[in-house]
Amino acid sequence: MKKRIMSGMRPTGKLHLGHYLGVLKNWVKLQDEFDCFFSVADWHALTTKYDKTEDLEQNVLEVVMDWLACGVNPEKATIYLQSLVPETAELHIYLSMITPQNWVERDPTLKDMAKILRTKEGVNSQIGYGLMGYPVLMSADIMTFNADYVPVGSDQVAHVEITRDIARRFNNIYNTEFFHEPEPKLNNCALICGLDGNKMGKSYCNDIKISDSEEETTKKIMKAITDRSRIKKDDLGHPDECEVVYKYWKIFGDENQIADINDRCSKGVMGCAECKRALAERVNSELREIRERRKYYENHLDEVRAIIKDGSLRAQKEAQIILSEVRKLVKMYKG
Repeated sequence: MKKRIMSGMRPTGKLHLGHYLGVLKNWVKLQDEFDCFFSVADWHALTTKYDKTEDLEQNVLEVVMDWLACGVNPEKATIYLQSLVPETAELHIYLSMITPQNWVERDPTLKDMAKILRTKEGVNSQIGYGLMGYPVLMSADIMTFNADYVPVGSDQVAHVEITRDIARRFNNIYNTEFFHEPEPKLNNCALICGLDGNKMGKSYCNDIKISDSEEETTKKIMKAITDRSRIKKDDLGHPDECEVVYKYWKIFGDENQIADINDRCSKGVMGCAECKRALAERVNSELREIRERRKYYENHLDEVRAIIKDGSLRAQKEAQIILSEVRKLVKMYKG
């Protein structure tokens, strides 16, 4: 049997190049090697945006369309909506009973989310009970399918540790070896900064969305930061000091293209505007087929909804198997 993988994303709207490079390209590879469960984590979206749900349903569709466009295949992987698998919520209750408070409080994801929330809402803002329980719900997501691996970046390895700790504690308390201690599976994918050199994100208005048109992509790239020391086109360039554009070339270009850009920039025979126009063509070329597939799904939303429904039913069936065993181990009343 294939080893099992679980991962997910919060539905915050249309995805950008950071999601494509850092997550989705990896998921597409993993779905051929593993039994994959990919969750649209709409409960997690409520932990910080419980009062801003007007776009939640549409955001779910946007995320799934981007997944499908990038090559996540519902025939190979299970695409499901978190809230349509209520077994995860019940498992979350059992896990919350055995998880020490200080384990939750030290979780780096929770600390980051709380910091962001306080920055936006003010220092006196209250952290909701749901947000405090985020690390345990995340563990329930993974343990609902007794996953073997969780794909993460190198900066997210610590996020998997609490799940390993909770799985180990459950096994010890109930004298079993039922739950796997899931291991982080490093994706080793390229990281991409925003067009202003900072972390890419929709809220920073510095992203290129997977669904952007070629014209929108070109306009955005033409505004990207380059080598600040160059004033005139024929000034000698310093590619390694180019804060954004050359970094993008090293991700999207092939070996020959990167060498050519480096040489022409360094000699002052290629200006930044020309370099950015060429980069825009390269990025658009990479995304062209993806965007065509996305347009198909935009015009066939019933098909997208059916994929979510079918995947959620498959996920629920697997979750019921796990939860049935958990109830036995905890010795819940059978009726």
